[in-house]
Amino acid sequence: MCPALRSVAPASSVGKKMAYQKVNADLRTSGNSPYLDNDDIPATALDLEWDMEKELEEPGFDQFQQDNAETQNLGHSETLDLHLDSIQPAASPKGRFQRLEEEPDYVTHYPRSAPKSKHCNFCYLLKIVCTATTLFISGILIGYYAHMNCPSDDTPSGTKDLQLYQDILKTIKAEDIKKSFRNLVQLYKSEDDMEIPKKIKTHWAALGLEDTQLLNYSVLLDFPGPSPGTITVSSTGQCFYPDGQPCREKARKGHSQDLLSSYAAYSAKGTLQADVIDVSYGTADDLKRITKLKNTTNQIALLKLGKLPLLYKISLLEKAGFGGALLYTDPCDVPQSEDLSSETFMVTLNPGGDPSTPGYPSLDGNFRQSRPNLTSLLVQPISASFAKKLIALPKLRMDDDTCSPLELPYNEKRTVSLQVQTVMEFKPVTNVVGCLRGWTSPDRYVIVGSNHHAGYGYNGQEWASSTAVITAFIQALMLRVNKGWRPERTIVFCSWGGTTWGNIGSYEWGEDLAKVLQKNAVAYISLHSPVRGNSSLHPVASPSLQQLVLETIKFNCTRKSQCPGANVSSVQIQGDADYFINHLGVPAVQFTYEDIKTLEGPSFLSEAIFPKHATKIEEVDPSFRLHEAITKLSGEVILRIASEPVLPFSTLDIALGVQNSLRGDEPSVPHLLAMASHLRESAEIFQSDEMRPANDPKERAPSRVRMLNDILQDLEKNFLITQVPPGFYRNILYHLDAKTRQFSIIKEAWEQCSSLASNETIQETLSDVLNSIHSAQVFLKAGLNVFESVLVEKN
Repeated sequence: MCPALRSVAPASSVGKKMAYQKVNADLRTSGNSPYLDNDDIPATALDLEWDMEKELEEPGFDQFQQDNAETQNLGHSETLDLHLDSIQPAASPKGRFQRLEEEPDYVTHYPRSAPKSKHCNFCYLLKIVCTATTLFISGILIGYYAHMNCPSDDTPSGTKDLQLYQDILKTIKAEDIKKSFRNLVQLYKSEDDMEIPKKIKTHWAALGLEDTQLLNYSVLLDFPGPSPGTITVSSTGQCFYPDGQPCREKARKGHSQDLLSSYAAYSAKGTLQADVIDVSYGTADDLKRITKLKNTTNQIALLKLGKLPLLYKISLLEKAGFGGALLYTDPCDVPQSEDLSSETFMVTLNPGGDPSTPGYPSLDGNFRQSRPNLTSLLVQPISASFAKKLIALPKLRMDDDTCSPLELPYNEKRTVSLQVQTVMEFKPVTNVVGCLRGWTSPDRYVIVGSNHHAGYGYNGQEWASSTAVITAFIQALMLRVNKGWRPERTIVFCSWGGTTWGNIGSYEWGEDLAKVLQKNAVAYISLHSPVRGNSSLHPVASPSLQQLVLETIKFNCTRKSQCPGANVSSVQIQGDADYFINHLGVPAVQFTYEDIKTLEGPSFLSEAIFPKHATKIEEVDPSFRLHEAITKLSGEVILRIASEPVLPFSTLDIALGVQNSLRGDEPSVPHLLAMASHLRESAEIFQSDEMRPANDPKERAPSRVRMLNDILQDLEKNFLITQVPPGFYRNILYHLDAKTRQFSIIKEAWEQCSSLASNETIQETLSDVLNSIHSAQVFLKAGLNVFESVLVEKN
């Protein structure tokens, strides 16, 4: 982790450290000041560190000299302390402390004078002191009542903040993102695996990002073998590559790179001759039907991607006794505009991180487990056109708008020989990490993640979109930072390596810094593959951030054409947000543009990683206006989370989401609904009694805000489940798709229960969900009790 994450105040703040923190603490303890006992003092002022007592002890401090006026003795420190109560409200509604922060030269109007002669007449001095004290008190009272009677011209802080954010974001231009994208694509042609992360680091550092560094991890990667996988039809003896072309030397040389990109990373290796059995999408119902009709032991499944996580479907195939699987995407599930029927693709069977160090970082000296493969199945992706050829469907007459899903006729038999060749090798995976240190809460981290090309194997170029977007935001942000502004919390920018093999770079970094991130990570904003289509904005956010996302979309999308069909949801997403959501319980946000056909079709189609080239990306967004929109939407969310005194999270939305997730057909469990109702009650009280006052600067005490933010930051951690089906999120607040509201683990457990004699699985799942809801309710209740105790002590 970069050194910038240490709690060190920026050097530029030294000249502004002039507040009465220690005096204020003493007065709050004594209870003598009605003004200081309320919460009117903003956090930014209380954090400053001028020790007034030390100043008062210095010789000559009891004498001030006004500009262009004769010297007057204002008395000793006791006199000054007596009048702090009346002084504080006189400057502004935010208090005198705020005025001193806003006017760092305020004290310089009263320079210290030299000590007076010992021959001064004592009576004369006493008259001066009395006169000065009377005038001083009168001036303060006049100023205070004048201020109370005059309307304030201050612009609300929220309006100022929004204007500041817009000033930052308006410097983001589509043309700059396009130029950056093309420059990155040119780097892709380099044979140096480290050139891309090095260039990213250099560029970020040149923009002014602090402590930018490269972090390397030696991890176990799975590469294609010396030749592509093959499928040989036993009845004819014909050999085919995954794209359906015959196994000829010329064909191999002509498009070897794309063919080598068609493989399942971490699949079992070897050769298997068996019958092909169509299992459709491989759901529990599909396999229940198939296993009743056919012997599936050591057979090859013909499996469509979508509807469920691939890892889960592979686990079901293993339980059913299959020995291999041919994966494809049905043409009816993908947009016709993309024409992916003849394209090959890559998938990974890695749940996340370095397979040789599961659960701990790949550091020198750590034990490396021997894991030659992560499944017992031989897995090979094939193109949709080859799947159609393998099925050998007759040409059917149909309307132009009708699509017929691929399906192998039940009575027909296909026997093939499947050969899978991959090679495992330890390789370095590099992350680029840079920080913008926060002003008042540098120990709280808003993490922004993109991904870059790893340099070997997979040849897609959509990573360039992700990198161009994050770089455009950094550039706009640093322009403002160079003028003296900083966010309240630290923003950590990360460009991950090894994403296509199972989010390896982000997992290793997260595991390396797990203890720090568990305590300090506030949110994760994903910029993974931002533009995948051009017809619909697809925002995904954890329940606590959905209100913020909706506000951001409403504010920025002034024209409907910019954000058509935007409907925020909490669904499982692909990319490096995985570790932060599932292992840290950190609220997450991701904006992408998709094709409506993709959103309407089955989920998890994005698990198929097609090698998208730069020309296709520019065809989808030729003006890069969509890239610009994603950058600005994501940027405003980043700025608000990093800068607002109270985190813009909603506890009530989490409670409402839990209640909605329990409104399924089966099963209906009264005690679960009752516990969810208690959670909602606590969330309503917390959001109204604690969050609402804290959003008013006049009622914002720094200690209370810190406690409040800690609760908001950690609430989602209560919904992490230890044991979930493979491919399912451990954070149960996320769903498998946007169409189903029910808890995904309950829904799947219930379907499994229907095919088993025992209902033990569903009972365990219900218990896990109940404990999560109970934990969240207790967590909120404890927070409310702490606030209540603070109020009692204060009164």
